[in-house]
Amino acid sequence: MAGRLKIGVLVSGSGSNLQSIIDQIEAGRLRADVRIVISNDPEAYALKRAREHAIPTLVVNHQDYKNREDFDRRMVELLEAYGVELVVMAGFMRILTPIFLRAFPMRIMNIHPALLPSFPGLHTHRKVLAHGVKFSGCTVHFAADGVDTGPIIIQSAVPVYDDDTEETLAARILREEHRIYPQAIQFFAEGRIEIDGRRVRVKSDNADQLPPLHNPPLEGF
Repeated sequence: MAGRLKIGVLVSGSGSNLQSIIDQIEAGRLRADVRIVISNDPEAYALKRAREHAIPTLVVNHQDYKNREDFDRRMVELLEAYGVELVVMAGFMRILTPIFLRAFPMRIMNIHPALLPSFPGLHTHRKVLAHGVKFSGCTVHFAADGVDTGPIIIQSAVPVYDDDTEETLAARILREEHRIYPQAIQFFAEGRIEIDGRRVRVKSDNADQLPPLHNPPLEGF
């Protein structure tokens, strides 16, 4: 993909992942331009973050539309008007309809604060702690028809400690979200992503295999 990738970011809340994307662009590590930030919530703090960096913003309040399909049609119209090549969902609290998915096939990314396909949906950290898993993390994936069901692009594994609360675990995972989301977008910008059914392959010159992770650590084994 020649030039800089044109992205549109969808937000509903504070926008910390939007901020990490903006920071990486301004640092020269992410070859992309945020053409538009759209929120369904006029009070979303993410809009303020965008304006502070002179990024255009729009509010499309879902309550002004009689159904999800009409809302999504308007969103698609706006994104296409701004020449968006990749849609980035950064805390966007709406489920996309097939109308939206067909407009940007395998060109919509989302991030989820768990290691999908485990623990999709809401209240993720609560579920993780209740289940007693030793690792959680975050996942960047392509959006598909369903909740957190699309092909996985990149994941980061984070240990879960015995004294973790929802808040401490969320904070540890959020730091990793801020790292892997810009990386996934850069993979796309460089044309390094290949999709084969549910599998996403990232072309890389670094073929080193990762070591296993253990929690708690092994002791002499």
